[in-house]
Amino acid sequence: MLVTTCASIPAKEIKQTRESAAEFVGSIGCKSSSCHGGAGPKREQYTIWSRRDFHAKAFAILTDARSARIAETIGGGEAPANARCTICHSPFQSVAQTRLAPTAHADEGVSCETCHGTAGAWLRGHTRTDWTYAMRVTAGMRDLRSLYVRANSCVACHQNIDNDLLKAGHPAMVFELDSQSINQPKHWHEDDPWVGPRAWLVGQAVALREAAWRSRTDTDPAKDMQQTSIALTWLLVRVTLAEPTLPKISEPASSDLESLQKQADDLARWAANWNPSEISTMAILVALAANDAGFATSEASAQTLSYRARRLVLAVDRLSAALNRNRPEPLKIDNELSVLREDVRLPENFNPARFAGHLRALRAKL
Repeated sequence: MLVTTCASIPAKEIKQTRESAAEFVGSIGCKSSSCHGGAGPKREQYTIWSRRDFHAKAFAILTDARSARIAETIGGGEAPANARCTICHSPFQSVAQTRLAPTAHADEGVSCETCHGTAGAWLRGHTRTDWTYAMRVTAGMRDLRSLYVRANSCVACHQNIDNDLLKAGHPAMVFELDSQSINQPKHWHEDDPWVGPRAWLVGQAVALREAAWRSRTDTDPAKDMQQTSIALTWLLVRVTLAEPTLPKISEPASSDLESLQKQADDLARWAANWNPSEISTMAILVALAANDAGFATSEASAQTLSYRARRLVLAVDRLSAALNRNRPEPLKIDNELSVLREDVRLPENFNPARFAGHLRALRAKL
């Protein structure tokens, strides 16, 4: 089922229940015009998902030629029946048949209950006017008002790709919670004008935690995951130094990725209730833009610098978007940001010196 308003609620107020025996009912349980399949801001969530959201097409992707090649390469038969593909593209296939109602179909792709939790225990009750949000969560609805819970619900499929899948042709994934939620597009409403920087920071911290974990524990860690861990560490060290209230991320001593993993999780939990302002958001933006010399003179490889630059540009994009929504006078950096986006569009063409010059031009405009 689809939540319509996402305000910030401290996690300690709600106890999340894990209902291991509840039944999945499928998206049909949400599509009635009197529920989420109608018109208007409080009735159109199913319609937005089914018509415009790429998640609804997740299963269909498994029927294309690239998916067939990937499945064949990893020796798993056809992609629509390969558990390593369907775990993210068709999640109902990994659920025991005894927990699937006749209305739950594998070809729904990533549907309502994938994100909001098994609906059997709360589908009827959650519309009652005497049910609070906390009661819905206690009944088994996933607490997606918590940005920490939300990021954890997304990152496994939006970043954690096994190395052999990448070698077989699966695209590498870049997880960034704020922009990806907007591009989804959102079928929910958030009143907080500063939710963007908070979602961005929670998402980047969760992404670092997962990248550090995969780099530490995988027997064959992907180069992409290792470079992602290095880049996000570099980014969040600078972000947390620029904002005094944030828990700090520090460069790990040698290969102490377990400590880095914990730091990242602590930051993600804390940032879910962070209250950014124009001052703090601008301070982070200015601090990131001041790293031009680090790209011009660094001894790091071009690949490492490319990964750093991509994460930096994502940060500039999201922070500047939030500032423009909340300032009477928007930042005039559209041209500079467009150039930076182009710099990182193709990693194989990344030029550190050129990027440094463009970052310097951005800094001059702030």
